[in-house]
Amino acid sequence: MRSSYLIENNKLKTKIKMKKIILLVAFVLTTVTFAQEKITEGVLTQTQTMSSPNEEVNGQLAMMGEMLTTVYFKGADTRSEMSSPMMGSTVTIVDDTNSKMMMLLDHPMMGKKYVTKELKTSEEDLKNIIVTPKNDTKTILGYECVGYDVVMKKEGQEMKVVVYATEKLKISGKKNIQFGDKVKGFPMYTEMNINQMGADIKIIIKVASIKAEKVDTAKFDMTIPAGYEKAENLPGM
Repeated sequence: MRSSYLIENNKLKTKIKMKKIILLVAFVLTTVTFAQEKITEGVLTQTQTMSSPNEEVNGQLAMMGEMLTTVYFKGADTRSEMSSPMMGSTVTIVDDTNSKMMMLLDHPMMGKKYVTKELKTSEEDLKNIIVTPKNDTKTILGYECVGYDVVMKKEGQEMKVVVYATEKLKISGKKNIQFGDKVKGFPMYTEMNINQMGADIKIIIKVASIKAEKVDTAKFDMTIPAGYEKAENLPGM
């Protein structure tokens, strides 16, 4: 009797394990199939971390922690929202159709500021961006991403960037501002190495999640909210 019980019990455990495996495989296949479709409307999140080999600088950067950005996209419009206790909140809206951008900053020290500008990538700017294909790929969240090495020069400073981008996501705005059309697709992973006041800093921006869903057109309204003052420029622009 005991032997028969053990056999039946083992069979039951095997069936449960098989069900779990089947469900896991089905989930993975569903995720990969979904990820290979071109998404033109939805919401994604990006994480941004900063680090430095300089211990003092790294300690200051660690206080900022991991910053999360939520990006809403619909056709040629994008809206990025980022907030942190030290940096306040930043909202960036890009209208690729009319080549316009608006940035809103609510900073603990600077207060509420805004900037609007036309999106123009001049020939001179493009001369200072050297893009070299890495001839490799990475799969990020089910999307095949092509690698690029980028060297950007601005105001005598050189910045080295590693980018992995996919053409499966039809998201406008950010990629055009940063790299023009030299990088094909939307960046899923960006690693920047910069030098600020003698300190080397590495910035890594990764897409953490993507969801296809309807986005309210009101998200991309460029009406200046009450209480914001105009600024000539803002950090990061």
